[in-house]
Amino acid sequence: MKTIPAKNMLTRTKNNFWFGTDYNMNIYRGCSHGCIYCDSRSECYGIEAFDQVRAKENALAILDDNLKRKTLKGVVGTGAMSDPYNPAEEKYQLTRQALERIKAHGFGVAIATKSPLVTRDKEILKTIQNRSPVIVKITITCADDALARIIEPRVAPSSERFAAIKELSEMGIFAGVLLMPILPFINDTTDNISKIVELSAKSGARFIYPAFGVTLRDQQRLYFYDQLDTHFPGIKKEYMNHFGNTYSCASPNAKNLWATFTRECQHYGLLYKMPDIVARYKLEHGSQQLSFLF
Repeated sequence: MKTIPAKNMLTRTKNNFWFGTDYNMNIYRGCSHGCIYCDSRSECYGIEAFDQVRAKENALAILDDNLKRKTLKGVVGTGAMSDPYNPAEEKYQLTRQALERIKAHGFGVAIATKSPLVTRDKEILKTIQNRSPVIVKITITCADDALARIIEPRVAPSSERFAAIKELSEMGIFAGVLLMPILPFINDTTDNISKIVELSAKSGARFIYPAFGVTLRDQQRLYFYDQLDTHFPGIKKEYMNHFGNTYSCASPNAKNLWATFTRECQHYGLLYKMPDIVARYKLEHGSQQLSFLF
């Protein structure tokens, strides 16, 4: 595997609203999933050869040093720019080894992924959760596997991702769904949303956090439009007519989607508001549970 230089593995989050993370970590750079909507293709991130996954040199040693130096224990988020469970992880196990170090230093972890490979590390995650907060967010945008294969071509089918949530949940790990992005004119239907909520509940998900739209800019937009021409002829024109060069492209059906979504989440008892999700997973880890006994 090719590597790139790195000086630091942990960066302090500017605002921990996003799932209550205190630090960000990316062991890998680039992503091989091929999702047609990926924001990380944008020029502002400066990622060359984005579809090629590379590891950061001496990542584990640097991470170990970073964790030792942090006086504030907190939650380490990973998966924002590159999936920590890309196919290379199965062989190189850098994310697994990073979790071992996070566990050893007493930090929590918030994982975002599209890969069922995360279940391989459920024992480590459970051990971390015994004393520190753990949350696993698995992105699912389509209830239908066939549609998911088009917009996320090199990712496990949605059905396998639901199965991963079930496996984690049965282990007692706080896991749920990132329902984003929902692409206007493609998967922004009430049927899709209601089915995802239903399947999430049946899989034991604790939460679903949605975004009924997509953001588009520069290189990302160009790539996305090329893929629309290939797989969804005529839809690019809809985007151009409705959104022009707007960065935030909310689904025209967002109001109906939100109504359906909240109704179904309430029916199944799923959390869907960020403050509620963060409060719950940070209260449910082992040390907090034990504190109620004294």
